Amino acid sequence: MTTVMIDNYDSFTYNVYQYLSELGAKVVVARNDKITVGDIKKLNPVNIVISPGPGSPKDSGVCMEVLKAFAGKVPILGVCLGHQCIYEFFGGDVVVSGEIWHGKTSDMHHDGKGVFAGIPSPFKATRYHSLVGKPATLPKELIVTCKTKNGLIQGVRHKEYKIYGVQFHPESCISEHGKKLFSNFLKIKA
Repeated sequence: MTTVMIDNYDSFTYNVYQYLSELGAKVVVARNDKITVGDIKKLNPVNIVISPGPGSPKDSGVCMEVLKAFAGKVPILGVCLGHQCIYEFFGGDVVVSGEIWHGKTSDMHHDGKGVFAGIPSPFKATRYHSLVGKPATLPKELIVTCKTKNGLIQGVRHKEYKIYGVQFHPESCISEHGKKLFSNFLKIKA
């Protein structure tokens, strides 16, 4: 019962790892350029987490290939860069937001479904990004699940597959309800 986490060379990766492990997951962490889709298939994951990281989806190593290979087969959660990978993989544009949010909190307004079940709306979450999914290019396969008060997309989910993305950092110690969000994800079965 392995959770595979793709590490996009981010300092927050092991915060995510710690939360998942505390919640009972057996997590295997692999750098985005040190593992292949074949390696991941051999691990037979029950779910996959795509970590935060610097840069944009083009800098995410194997992540796009992982989405292609595992979409619809196992639950997938993307955090920050992982969220952007999901948005871009399904055909959306990831663009400069016009705001730089590094270590700042915002109120997250969400739909209460999927990874947001049982979490109050709004809640405070920490953001570390300058890129966002462009709303005008929202892929038809995705639903916006979470936004800031000024409409920046902070969460998506796939209409059919168990794929979820959050732009903010639930693993940050300043974010509220982060562990609950990860717990909700771990309860989602293929």
